[in-house]
Amino acid sequence: MNQPSHGTTNQFVKLYKQETWLMLAGLIGFLLAGICGIWVLLNGGPVAPDGDVSKAISFTAALGIFTISTAAILPVSGLRPRSKSIFRCCYIFLVLFSYFAETVQNFRGVNPRFVQNGSAFDVVIAISFSAVALLLLILYLIFGLQYFRKQAMKAHPELVLGIRYAMIAVLISFAAGIWISINAGRFTGIGGNIIWLHGLGFHALQAIPFVAWLSLRKSFNPAAKPILIHMSGIAYLLGLVAIGWQTLLGYSIAEWSLLPILAGNCFLIAFTPVIWLLRQTNASASALLSSHARNI
Repeated sequence: MNQPSHGTTNQFVKLYKQETWLMLAGLIGFLLAGICGIWVLLNGGPVAPDGDVSKAISFTAALGIFTISTAAILPVSGLRPRSKSIFRCCYIFLVLFSYFAETVQNFRGVNPRFVQNGSAFDVVIAISFSAVALLLLILYLIFGLQYFRKQAMKAHPELVLGIRYAMIAVLISFAAGIWISINAGRFTGIGGNIIWLHGLGFHALQAIPFVAWLSLRKSFNPAAKPILIHMSGIAYLLGLVAIGWQTLLGYSIAEWSLLPILAGNCFLIAFTPVIWLLRQTNASASALLSSHARNI
């Protein structure tokens, strides 16, 4: 059996306890999304003249998930304690400002990114919001590069392999975010919506490392573990490419055409290792119970 030892498990628990503040910053996003959700149920989303609280729901929840996911992978980045502390503090500050700009401005009836006939305060917030988005991008690029170092790969090969694919997907997401800014909105062409590419790219940060984490918990041929992670990562990236291409052409990803169907199949392939690994869990548990019953 190739199960992780209790010592390894305790080591991971200690590592993740270091990221309590980053985790809490992510949970604040869920709290704000809940508050905004209640407001929308009672008063509706639009706030005159240009605000929309419903947009703050998706933004704060998505940023919260992204922050928690970052906290989950930060301990295996290979960063030194001082560098890790600097990244953590900077990232928390930028995330909290993003929460503030998105929620407060929408409640005030102001578009936090594209201000029209706003006050000097609104203009400053919009400019600062753009600067914060750029800083988040630069900071995350520096952070993501750490997983392509030999030191990180040597310490946690399966996890880092999955995170490498996720970081490439996140880079695609950031590119989609820049596209939205240049386009002054998420819609393009006849029915294209850049937000799908933007969001799905970030969700790779949960999906692909989860495959890697599951592979660590299973007792099967170690040589097969990288194959499953590569399969999931490559399929996920190809799915993003297909969605990006469809969006670039200006068409909806919901239509029945080659690229959306290709993207759907790619994502199904990407999640196939999860299903197989979960079935391995059930099989292992059944075998263990049968063995225990025979011993009795």
